[in-house]
Amino acid sequence: MTARRRVAILLAATAPTLACATSDRADDRVNAALPLWMHHPSGAIQVIARRQLAISGLTSGEDYERGRPALDPEHGRVFVGTADHGLYALRSSDGSSIWRFETLAPVQSEPLYDPVLDVVYFGSNDGALYAVHARDGALVFRFMTGAEVSRSPAISGDLLFVANGADQLFAIDRRTGKQRWNVHRGSALGMEVAGYAGPLADRGKVYMAFSDGHVGAYDATDGTERWTPVDLSAEAEQSAGGEAPRYLDVDTTPVVDELPTGRVVYVASYAGGVFALDAETGARVWVNDKAVGVTELVLWTEPAHAPSPFGPYAGGPIVPARKLLLATSSISGLWALDLDPARAGQVKWRVSVPEGGITAPCALAGALLVGTTRYGLFALSPLDGKAMDGLDLGTGFAETPAAFGDRAFTMSNAGTFLGVQVQPPIVR
Repeated sequence: MTARRRVAILLAATAPTLACATSDRADDRVNAALPLWMHHPSGAIQVIARRQLAISGLTSGEDYERGRPALDPEHGRVFVGTADHGLYALRSSDGSSIWRFETLAPVQSEPLYDPVLDVVYFGSNDGALYAVHARDGALVFRFMTGAEVSRSPAISGDLLFVANGADQLFAIDRRTGKQRWNVHRGSALGMEVAGYAGPLADRGKVYMAFSDGHVGAYDATDGTERWTPVDLSAEAEQSAGGEAPRYLDVDTTPVVDELPTGRVVYVASYAGGVFALDAETGARVWVNDKAVGVTELVLWTEPAHAPSPFGPYAGGPIVPARKLLLATSSISGLWALDLDPARAGQVKWRVSVPEGGITAPCALAGALLVGTTRYGLFALSPLDGKAMDGLDLGTGFAETPAAFGDRAFTMSNAGTFLGVQVQPPIVR
């Protein structure tokens, strides 16, 4: 059976599950404010760039390309790491190389592009955080953390916050790489799920989740606790009727949101479900204990907008703003949780997981783009999770796509760099 045939069957069965960032000077007319594809499915995913990027003789580790590209839309650059130990800067127009920086181990991370300094920060499995000039890849500094760095750093003022796979959170000077402070929690007792959380910097605080099931908030300037770390493993134990959960991990990078009742932070416990915590106190606001096994969270929003003048609702009332919390789990599927105050945390829709794993979703031209490790790349409707189009190179995708306008970029598990453009159907 061909790869394309497998995708066709999966689309027909609407079985996929599937975060993305958003480069090149893409068509900015395509954005979340445009009507969604709900009434006009089958939009086309077109390949605009494709090249074998990872150097096969240099690759090591598992047969997956993980992480997520970073984008510089203003200069048309894509920054992406590979299993061949390199970080590449590519032209988003055709995927051609600008430069390559080599580290001592695979680069399976989410780089962070700093447009103010024109610097790219990225981690490697060699345990270091690197800062390089975006124009030519020249090294600015190398900060050794002692364990793999795969999550994206976060910036607040002059500080850069980075986490590693040993449950350590560091604050360093974003220009020099000099350490200001660090926080460390001991590893959880028992088994842990692969992966870990990254930091979130927001309004003078840094939020971080740990493999022992705790979530903390720290002062960005000196690392002091802003509230006592919340133990979500205790919450999971209560949900399980007093039985200790097998996995304590909270591996999701926190996500901040503004609700009518105040500011909240979303996190997910692998065993306990998805939580909304008060951003000031850490108090629980709500929990969905059914969405288990979650390793990625994405906040999807769509502004209020007029319906299409050519569609079935032409001339109708303004479509109200919409917001969903998307939770990715390899064991329970892709969840869309309602954030309406009256139904906060309730399931809007859920899509089952195909064989293998899935990436976090990313907003692209009114759709959600997700990758599956065995069945390709898919565009899903954010209204009901149904597949609208897909493609497969035969090796699947474990790297989360990054998108800008109507274009997205990712890497296949065989080390193929892929740029795609999504064109919503023409409404008549």
